[in-house]
Amino acid sequence: MSLLKWALIFFLISIVAAIFGFGGISHAAADIARVLFFVFVVIFVVLLVLGLVLARRV
Repeated sequence: MSLLKWALIFFLISIVAAIFGFGGISHAAADIARVLFFVFVVIFVVLLVLGLVLARRV
């Protein structure tokens, strides 16, 4: 959940920076949020598949 929390924080930073006109900071924060979100999704899917495979063996 920590990755998802950090992704949300960087997304909010991006939104606030865009509102105040800081395009470069907004773009960088949005890229960081996007990377963290996709890392979270990949880890979630891997653990979900691993859990399903191990549950069938038991």
